[in-house]
Amino acid sequence: MILIHACCAPCVSPILDELNDYHVFWYNPNIHPYREYLRRLDTLKKLRDEKGFELIIDHEYDIQKWLEKVIVLNKKNDVLRCRFCYADRLEKTARYAKEHGYDSFTSSLLYSPYQKHELIKEIGESLSKKFDINFYYRDFRDLYPKGDEIAKRYGLYRQGYCGCIFSEFDRYGGRDNENKD
Repeated sequence: MILIHACCAPCVSPILDELNDYHVFWYNPNIHPYREYLRRLDTLKKLRDEKGFELIIDHEYDIQKWLEKVIVLNKKNDVLRCRFCYADRLEKTARYAKEHGYDSFTSSLLYSPYQKHELIKEIGESLSKKFDINFYYRDFRDLYPKGDEIAKRYGLYRQGYCGCIFSEFDRYGGRDNENKD
């Protein structure tokens, strides 16, 4: 059985159609603001109700702790920020998978063409060795159009940014718009 870390419902939905024996794991303390976090979780619960899969929810959400760790990294560069964020979520998933008898783990982060794919793969493989559990690697980016289709079919909320406040800023007028009038 595989434990799939879900960053959101639209990203995990096409992966569920590709795999057979799985549970879905929610752990995303990076998602800000808190109302956005709740909206994404509610959307995942809606998908669970539609498709009938097992959903394990880790409600740890300590914004101060998360920001204290990531803000220093963000000042250096966004790759370090993303590395921390990916590693935090994947490590929690790998640990849970190992402690609860799963054969392997993976993440819906591997679905998005907007994520740092090779970095996610590298972290997953490293955690596989650390926890002595298989990291199920597949480049799910080819499923991206299918994810849009499923989201529309089920009326799933599709967010416009990765999750953290830095990615929200970048997406909605931050770095890309700094030099615009």
